Amino acid sequence: MAPSVLIVDDHDVFRSACRVFLEAEGFRVVGEAATGVQAVHEAVRLLPDLVLLDIQLPDLDGFAIADRLGALAKPPLVVFVSTHDAATYGRRLHDRRFLSKHDLSGPALRALMS
Repeated sequence: MAPSVLIVDDHDVFRSACRVFLEAEGFRVVGEAATGVQAVHEAVRLLPDLVLLDIQLPDLDGFAIADRLGALAKPPLVVFVSTHDAATYGRRLHDRRFLSKHDLSGPALRALMS
């Protein structure tokens, strides 16, 4: 069965393009969210296997959202994405999964899921 994904990003164009791209790569996109509050709500409602989570959102940063998702009874796998490289976030990414938006691909995402 294809992994289910919730895409969280405040840019509509990125979410739409990401949905098309991921579905073409064999993922099942079950939802989208533009804010941190929406992300947590949708994760609880949809129970995705994976949350593709932008770090910079208008209401909460991705790290705060990931902490909330990690406290759920069945936490999803979180993969952070950003237009910035990992060095920008330093130790905050320690032991966390991350992909630059420029490096986002089906194989790269699958590698982080294992």
